[in-house]
Amino acid sequence: MSNSRPTEKSPATGSRGMVVTNHPLGSAAGAEMIAAGGNAFDAAVASLFALTVVEPMMVGIFGAGMSNVRRADGTFDFVNNYSVAPAAATPNMYRTLSDTWPDYQEVEAGENDVGPLAVGVPGSLMGWCELLAKHGTLSLDDVMQPAIRYAARGFVTTPYLSGCIRYSAEAMARFPETARTFMPGGTSLEPGERCVQGEYADTLRLIAREGPGVLYGGELGRAAADYLQSIGGIITADDLSTYATRWYDVVRGHYRGAEIVGPPPPSAGGVQVIGMLNILEAFDLRSPGFGSTATVHLLAEVLKLGFEDRKRYTGDPAFVDVPVGMLISDAYAQERRALIDVTRARDIEAMPSGESHNTTHLTTADADGNVFAGTHTIHALFGSKVTVPGTGMLLNNTMNIFDPHPGFANSIAPGKRMTSSMSPIIVQRDGRPWFALGLPGATKIFPSAMQAIINMIDYQMSPQEAVEAPRVWTQGQELEVEPGLADDVLEALRAMGHVTKDVKTIGGGMNMIAFGDGELTGAACWRADGTAVGIGGGTARAGSRFDI
Repeated sequence: MSNSRPTEKSPATGSRGMVVTNHPLGSAAGAEMIAAGGNAFDAAVASLFALTVVEPMMVGIFGAGMSNVRRADGTFDFVNNYSVAPAAATPNMYRTLSDTWPDYQEVEAGENDVGPLAVGVPGSLMGWCELLAKHGTLSLDDVMQPAIRYAARGFVTTPYLSGCIRYSAEAMARFPETARTFMPGGTSLEPGERCVQGEYADTLRLIAREGPGVLYGGELGRAAADYLQSIGGIITADDLSTYATRWYDVVRGHYRGAEIVGPPPPSAGGVQVIGMLNILEAFDLRSPGFGSTATVHLLAEVLKLGFEDRKRYTGDPAFVDVPVGMLISDAYAQERRALIDVTRARDIEAMPSGESHNTTHLTTADADGNVFAGTHTIHALFGSKVTVPGTGMLLNNTMNIFDPHPGFANSIAPGKRMTSSMSPIIVQRDGRPWFALGLPGATKIFPSAMQAIINMIDYQMSPQEAVEAPRVWTQGQELEVEPGLADDVLEALRAMGHVTKDVKTIGGGMNMIAFGDGELTGAACWRADGTAVGIGGGTARAGSRFDI
């Protein structure tokens, strides 16, 4: 039975397909593909390209991400198209300013944050095109048409986008090509103004015509590499032409009879979520109820354990031995569970990370049982703030995700992928999809995804309630709490040793699709411009027309 929690948004339903992204035009682009006869993967790729236009501060073709793919036959694929460090990158390429939190990630002149040295070798365009070729049914040109249309004709700037531009204006002003698009005349685009990206529309047309090779070895890649080299970057045309995605097996675990299917390392989203759920499975979360002192305390304590494991073990498996089997085993869960005191908070050192909160997630599904959950990014708002002249193409700043200090699992090495908290997760019951979800939010992604899973399974919330419910988060010191927890609960938590901190949001806009009785339900939370678009109806019954 649902807790019947209040929600700010309403879900959407559909029988033929569902697309949920963090912008209504992103969702519309995907829904257009399903309406045209495409599948969930056609919809996902169309939405991703569209989001590079309408959510340019979050995602781009020169970016990074990962996608969890469930095919209609029940088998899974997982594509990691995350960025890698350029061949010329070194563990000590940045001069660090501190060895302690909160300045641990800071480097001299902010070189790992803004500008050419912050740019990683991108994987987004290649990953999306490979996904379409392997699992889609429509052509690249077909799925790119909504994005081309939005870029060429423009779209209305939302308050969210306008606020992001104002927040980033000082850094973007350093790069005239970027400022020209988002700060025409030196002033940030205001809500309601039209954002037109003509040069980027031309770039998208070029990709639609020639395919991803135009970036990975072709003229677009050469233009990007030449420009970066001219302003002090280290990415070369060879870095781009030798980039390769990685197709992995998913990580699987179980929680109260449900199967949790998530991303493998270098993401923390599968291993850590499953490991933490393994620990929590021995506790009764349902009886105390959502938001009770006992359950919030247990969540806080298990998050600390998850972050400790992430810091110690999680990295690029091509460079670091990640003991996945051990981390998701019942024996390890029992060992870690023994560290939890149900009456007292445990003090641990905060775990530094360079991940950005500015990412996007989308979830798509069709009536055949194809399901997509993907999280994609250019890292910080507007990435490195660098736009390649004449292309409209914003570049990522994913080098900021690496630990700038040598000697750690996530330290820099040539060709290495960064550790990520991305958590595109699909949950099944009896071999059939139950719900799929994900969200942006850096190190707050996998803790928030875990809480949504608990909301659905332990508290039997509706999808809309599950994505909107208040969240908590800690990685070792303060316990952040969103509005919604009772004052007496907060007081009791403080008495147990938690240092609570009220925050407006934890993580970003989560979205979810739930499956049942021939109907798809899509939900997007209040934390972003998320919109669910469902496709209903279908083909007319044979013989239903008059013969004339």
